[in-house]
Amino acid sequence: MAQHFESVDEYIASFPAEVQDVLQEIRRRCHAAVPGSGEMISYGIPTITLGGKYVVYFAGWTRHISVYPVPDGDEPLSAELAPYRAAKGTLKFPLQKPVPYELIGKVAAALAGERRSGTR
Repeated sequence: MAQHFESVDEYIASFPAEVQDVLQEIRRRCHAAVPGSGEMISYGIPTITLGGKYVVYFAGWTRHISVYPVPDGDEPLSAELAPYRAAKGTLKFPLQKPVPYELIGKVAAALAGERRSGTR
């Protein structure tokens, strides 16, 4: 049965220390990339919000971190994301490799742009 988390802090605290560090940095980068953002738990995982609506989700797993959804329409960004695509709307970042935090920030910024323009 899936756990129910009341807050992003509670969600992150449920992981081993080394994964907590990665999740906290992803959280920090997403907030930095989305000025005025909030956060909540949605679908059981951390969600960065803008105006109360989702912008980007992230989740910890046993061997990777996932970020959802994948931004549309930016070909250079899509090329950078290609090695991390796991499914149509999912990016997977293996925990045994360096996490590309700057790239995750770009994803959050692009998704916030889509949210602000009404395309997402």
